[in-house]
Amino acid sequence: MKDLFVKRFQYYKSLGDKSFGQLADEQIFWQYNDESNSIAVIVKHIAGNMLSRWTNFLTEDGEKPWRNRDDEFVNTFKTKQEVIEYWETGWKCLFDGLDQINDENLYNTVYLRGEAHLVIDAVFRQLAHYPYHIGQIVYIAKMIKNDNWKTLSIERNKSQEFNAEMKDKFSKEEDASNSSPVCFQNSSEVRDEYK
Repeated sequence: MKDLFVKRFQYYKSLGDKSFGQLADEQIFWQYNDESNSIAVIVKHIAGNMLSRWTNFLTEDGEKPWRNRDDEFVNTFKTKQEVIEYWETGWKCLFDGLDQINDENLYNTVYLRGEAHLVIDAVFRQLAHYPYHIGQIVYIAKMIKNDNWKTLSIERNKSQEFNAEMKDKFSKEEDASNSSPVCFQNSSEVRDEYK
């Protein structure tokens, strides 16, 4: 199960990574209006959440006393590199936390703001939260790049060709009964989870 979680989070991280790669330094700080968040601010919130949720996540409440959530929505970064470094710090904390999960503790209780969650539910909660914000990052980056955006998904008006390529690709493999090209999962372990 842990490997499946890691793969899902890796996929969503890659969407952010690929978006950052298409943006110039100043574009990370662009805001649609004063009430909108820049990509830099969204990263500050995601990474701040990750550091709080995943630091000692099996033994401490996921909302740490040292976290200042409100400050996560105020940009303090000066460069794109600082934004990316903080993004990476958050993800390292998350993956280190996931590495602690095993079959014995998957249904143990952990706490978020005092509310009891099973470990598996706490992971699912974050698997919903981070993609929500990463989708915002992708959407902002796509607006900024406009015609110069390189899609991170199936190209527009290319779905039939993509589906044909995937069917052809996986029909040549021994067992692709649960392949997910969107999330690049093609291992027997993942497939067995859903048989």
